Amino acid sequence: MPKTSARLLSLLSLLQARRDWPGALLAERLRVSPRTVRRDVDRLRELGYPIAAIKGPDGGYRLGAGTALPPLLFDDEQAVALAVALQIATTAGAGIEEDAMRALNTVRQVMPARLRHRIDALQVIAVAQPSAPQADSGVLIALSAAIRAREVLRFDYPSASRPEADDDGTPAPPRRVEPHHLVTRGGRWYLVAFDLDRADWRTYRADRITPRTPTGPAFVPRELPGGDVAAFVTSRFHGSDGTGDWPCRGEVILHLPAAAVAPYIRDGVVEELGPDRCRVTLGSWSWPGLATAIGRFDADIEIIGPHELEAAFAHLARRYANATATHPPNQ
Repeated sequence: MPKTSARLLSLLSLLQARRDWPGALLAERLRVSPRTVRRDVDRLRELGYPIAAIKGPDGGYRLGAGTALPPLLFDDEQAVALAVALQIATTAGAGIEEDAMRALNTVRQVMPARLRHRIDALQVIAVAQPSAPQADSGVLIALSAAIRAREVLRFDYPSASRPEADDDGTPAPPRRVEPHHLVTRGGRWYLVAFDLDRADWRTYRADRITPRTPTGPAFVPRELPGGDVAAFVTSRFHGSDGTGDWPCRGEVILHLPAAAVAPYIRDGVVEELGPDRCRVTLGSWSWPGLATAIGRFDADIEIIGPHELEAAFAHLARRYANATATHPPNQ
């Protein structure tokens, strides 16, 4: 029979592995009597673990949630997964970066040496965007709670097109939305919701949201256009109507090696045509925006099409020429 301390750890590990355990099965797995299992369960309860007894012909036990967080027991793979998740959380932009780092240090400190070596060898580098405002963790929790409860959410949301107050100082009415998804993209958190006043789907930056209480009535979830939240959010950032593609897409030839262009073409395609030429297919939210994205490369450009892209280059050329005519460069 294993020692009591080792047996308690084994019992705790079993209770964490599944929801319900028949008492007889626990006794069989631990190779002890049902009476010993009952005593060990009482010891774990004294240590703060909320273990409930299950009524029935065979009886059993269930590890529940308590008012305090007792010590947890992880197997090797769970511990590694937890450490990796905490590394990612340090750059999540959710306002929990410092807490995630402290938790990671705590977990790493109590890990066996073999696991610490695995974690140290697996360094997750998540590049955050320093310019992206951090969302308040309390706001994220409030948004998640409204999504889970399926309750109408009211919040203040200042923007360039909608100031916080009218000219006479009257506060702007709050937004009223049916919240559906909370997503992260490019270091920012966004709420995907159906705006009740505009009768349309919208995305809102979580760092601009100030929730109002209480929340509104419960609602029946609507079907998201396309059914895929990732494709929906991508299409909104592309400025399209839900197809997931850019509304403006063109093709050019740049007089640069493909290897020099490819690292800077995120959503496009680069095809090598020779040692110093490549074909680039790229999209943008507008034709001038697409022409500007291509023009940032210091190279000659051959426009393949379409005509709208050629017109955008001509429009920008006139604009730049006018700018130099107004402020001529120093001779």
